[in-house]
Amino acid sequence: MLALWTKVVSWAKDEKGASMVEYALLVVLIAIVALVAVQLAGNEVSSTFSEIGSGLS
Repeated sequence: MLALWTKVVSWAKDEKGASMVEYALLVVLIAIVALVAVQLAGNEVSSTFSEIGSGLS
């Protein structure tokens, strides 16, 4: 039982798991920023194309 407890404690203190969580959080943050940027740029591009289309008509 002591050996099992020692393995659980050493697994909980493992630094590899912490770094994976940090990388996952960074990926999520970058994805959110990218989605917001694409949404804002998409609105700008859409309005620009609408103005160009109106000018050609």
